[in-house]
Amino acid sequence: MGRTISYLQALNEAMAEEMRRDPAVFILGEDVRMGAFGQTSGLVNEFGAERLVNTPIAENAITGVAMGAAMFGLRPVLELMFCDFAMLAMDELCNQLGQWRYVSGGQYSIPVTIRTATGGGFRMGYGHSQCLESQIFQAPGLILVEPSTPYDAKGLLKSAIRSNDPVLFFEHKKLILGGVMGEVPEEEYTIPFGEAVIRKEGKDATVAALGFMVYEALTAAAELAKEGIDIEVIDLRTIVPLDKNTIFKSVEKTGRLVTVEEGRIRGGIGAELAALAVSEYFDLLDAPVQRVAAPMVPIGGSAVLEDMYMPNKNSVIAAVKKTL
Repeated sequence: MGRTISYLQALNEAMAEEMRRDPAVFILGEDVRMGAFGQTSGLVNEFGAERLVNTPIAENAITGVAMGAAMFGLRPVLELMFCDFAMLAMDELCNQLGQWRYVSGGQYSIPVTIRTATGGGFRMGYGHSQCLESQIFQAPGLILVEPSTPYDAKGLLKSAIRSNDPVLFFEHKKLILGGVMGEVPEEEYTIPFGEAVIRKEGKDATVAALGFMVYEALTAAAELAKEGIDIEVIDLRTIVPLDKNTIFKSVEKTGRLVTVEEGRIRGGIGAELAALAVSEYFDLLDAPVQRVAAPMVPIGGSAVLEDMYMPNKNSVIAAVKKTL
């Protein structure tokens, strides 16, 4: 590919390229001209204040503004600074944004991209550290994306901005702020939704991971390999649409499935995969599905409590050994 850039730079490049390509694309959100975590930093210098709109701290209102703009020909990219704040816009997200094309009889497409920083690890406390993908997972009409690499972040964000349906784009803070690097081509590319990727091949168990948890799964795989246990690690990349084929083709080979997410365990993405395994792919399973996720408690602000809350490589290792 020729060059290595950060996850943060990949996001910034994707937005800049799409704004150059299509004058209907604009960015709005709280402090987007500055860029709270840096994703939108510097864009105002090229595109001006009219296309980078600093908004009030009112998530329900600015989500409604984005939807209205999209209904009348624009392509807004809305930044909800923290995933936790999406809870303040649940009516607009789940009752309006995702369903309006259907309830209007197809009169309106809703080309809105909503980017939001998700995940813990920075001692920010319960209102700024949660992974809430599964809270939104049940709403129809929304595409849910969570890339783990700079390559995927750029390609999937460009696809999101070009989509005529609303996309929620989750960016884990450990990937944004942690300086995660990866190869990203300079030439134009996009990545289609609904295509998971195998990050490591293996034969003993399938581990389907989401977002930053892909790295915890790969670290666990390296440690398990020292004990002669060979796991296959799948990066989901998109939650909706979900690539069932890649996941269960792997399970057909390994006979075992472990799901890994940072969100809470009850009703999570892993619960959906476990239900699919039982209802559609039961004959492939040689053992019960194991789920790795956060417990059903608030995330703590202290280092000790947050570390106890967060799933990690040890959680993955324990789940793999249990299913084996």
